[in-house]
Amino acid sequence: MVGAGLVLAGVALLVTALPAFAQEAAREPAYRNFPWIGSRLAVWAVAQLHLNFAAFILGVPIFAVIIEIIGWRTRDPRYDWLSHEFVKLTFAAFSTTALLGALLLFLFVGYYPKFWTYMTSIFFPTYWVYALLFFAETFTVYLWYYGWDWLSGSRKWIHVSLGVLSNLFGTAILFLANSWVTFMVSPAGVDESGALKGGVWAAINNYAWMPINIHRLIANIVFGGTIAAAYAAFRFLGARTDEERARYDWMGYIGNFVALSAFIVLPFAGYYLGREIYAFNQTMGITMMGGFMSWLWIIQAILIGVLFIGSNYYLWLGMERIPGSERYRKYVPPMLIILAIGFMVWATPRSMVVTLDEARAMGGTHHPILGFLGVMSAKNTAVNLMILTTFLSFVLYRRANRVSQKPWVKTGMAVQWAVIALAAVIVTFYGVYGYFVESLVRIGFSVYQVVAVLAAIVIVMAIDIPMFKGARSTGVIRWGTIAPRSQYVLIILAVTFTWLMGLMGFARSGIRQHWHVYGVLRDTSAEAVTPALGYAANVISVVTLVFFALVMFIFWLGGLSEKGKAGAHGHVAPAIAGGSEDHG
Repeated sequence: MVGAGLVLAGVALLVTALPAFAQEAAREPAYRNFPWIGSRLAVWAVAQLHLNFAAFILGVPIFAVIIEIIGWRTRDPRYDWLSHEFVKLTFAAFSTTALLGALLLFLFVGYYPKFWTYMTSIFFPTYWVYALLFFAETFTVYLWYYGWDWLSGSRKWIHVSLGVLSNLFGTAILFLANSWVTFMVSPAGVDESGALKGGVWAAINNYAWMPINIHRLIANIVFGGTIAAAYAAFRFLGARTDEERARYDWMGYIGNFVALSAFIVLPFAGYYLGREIYAFNQTMGITMMGGFMSWLWIIQAILIGVLFIGSNYYLWLGMERIPGSERYRKYVPPMLIILAIGFMVWATPRSMVVTLDEARAMGGTHHPILGFLGVMSAKNTAVNLMILTTFLSFVLYRRANRVSQKPWVKTGMAVQWAVIALAAVIVTFYGVYGYFVESLVRIGFSVYQVVAVLAAIVIVMAIDIPMFKGARSTGVIRWGTIAPRSQYVLIILAVTFTWLMGLMGFARSGIRQHWHVYGVLRDTSAEAVTPALGYAANVISVVTLVFFALVMFIFWLGGLSEKGKAGAHGHVAPAIAGGSEDHG
């Protein structure tokens, strides 16, 4: 970990020299060409890799500290061990994140000096804050990890506080970096010439800043959960004992549970971000949703369908290791039908790439029947029903081996089913009604649909938690007996979400088209053109493969370091194979 500290120290020294870099850049060419692959592709690939690792080291500690708090309050050693395992993963990725960040900075300064000079003229005061926050987070994480045993027992609250503090520093870093990115999309606080007016805060607090803060924070938790679950799957598939398989089966479930919990609300944050982009500039919004990028959302729909169906499939497979879950398996076929239909609606394009003869046969570019499924009324309805179905899968899984002993259980369940049905009716009603109103009114209907789904989730869980408190168990969960194909599902979910992050990053960046900073600083380089979707997909695929090659290497190192050191840091893995009545 000394390497990470040296990299951060180098970055800090570079930050202090930024004014000199800016003055020198003013006398240099606006652009330089990176050998062989070009400057844009070099920056794109390194930036995406850096973002992937940064998302991982932010998302994993968030739920690691939550898990540690659960273990602290319940005195269950499983959770403390699991939290320690997650933080260990974070440490393995920390150096790589810092190295990629330093490389990205060198690429900007060396190959885009004009752009870097302009961004420095706006955000230079924030660079100092960023460097200080990075140092603060690094040292706090060091104390959190290496003080795990020292700050145990009566001093555990100090250790938990360090975990919370490290997450606050990490979130502040995320918000600060987001201000630079969103300023490029929706610049604020500058005059027509691009000069800063109204102070740095005006530039930070632009239209897209808070929406992307929320969106990225939730997405990072999903991403961290999928990667942690993939790590558990990797260790599960290589396990040689039942105890080891049980341990990593449970770890994979927890990682997937955290990812799924955040993923359910992620589309709502996406709606918020899209609305703010429209509010800033309708042309940009139309380019994103109805222009040349519209087909990008079809690919996105397919990937989201994989995530929804894969997450539900993992829960359904998990029921096979739970005695008593047989009574709920009858609900799986109808839930699968809803997910499949929702997936098909979500993936249906509004207009199609067709030949002239095909267009004449259809009477236009819109299919006379399927074209109605291509508008947002249908898609909002489909995704909200898929979210409700996924939530229902989790509820059934949660109570699979529990029988409530409360006298009001029948009433409680009736209310739960009524709430879910009412939410489904509200979502469907506003989805159909949206076809008969203006687009401006239709956009407002999505708010009602979102509120109905979120309200249903809150009400159902508010009833479910007390209803199954002290419930009779139908048997212990047989951790480690889940079908091996479930672990491949966890790996697929991690790969799919990583690819989806890259795709959406391209969408956010691509809507600027030939601008470095939209409407303020024009890109006049030879590469000032938005690449074709096929080219972008190929680049994102290669970056995703490189990322997972590095992650697999980190996973391998993590397993290698444990050989001969089962009790490292005093953290002997807890026994789980004997079974557990709860779901973690």
